Amino acid sequence: GGEMLLSVALLALALLAAYRLYLRWGTRNGPGGAARQGEAAALPRMKRRDFSLEQLREFDGACNPRILLAVNGKVFDVTKGSKFYGPEGPYGIFAGRDASRGLATFCLDKDALRDEYDDLSDLNAVQMESVREWEMQFKEKYDYVGRLLKPGEEPSEYTDEEDTKDHTKQE
Repeated sequence: GGEMLLSVALLALALLAAYRLYLRWGTRNGPGGAARQGEAAALPRMKRRDFSLEQLREFDGACNPRILLAVNGKVFDVTKGSKFYGPEGPYGIFAGRDASRGLATFCLDKDALRDEYDDLSDLNAVQMESVREWEMQFKEKYDYVGRLLKPGEEPSEYTDEEDTKDHTKQE
């Protein structure tokens, strides 16, 4: 049992490392990549706000050029990574969605994602650690724009000062 868990954990870490290398040194522009990157750069920085699952779905890169996704209850603007998260990207399935379960289980099937709020309580320790690793990755690379709200949860009110302070800290 323990050897199997260790093997799965090592495989997960190897896949994460390979993905990080690909993000850092992979091809910079796929077909239409330059146009999408230019469009992403032209968008103003998004003001901090919280999102319900329904509100998050609007930002899938198809109708709206901005692409958001949630990881572990946090929403990130991944528009500058549109070649990965855009409609034709390999991770486009996560756009406008809570990507936590798919990232935790390394599953890119739509069936792996939930249409209702997902508390991730059925994930094992290795999968939850993977979610936290992905969250750290997204924090390093993309702008944090707010929280993913649980059903019935009220959104926070963010001041312009909080918004500015956080953005300057990240740069």
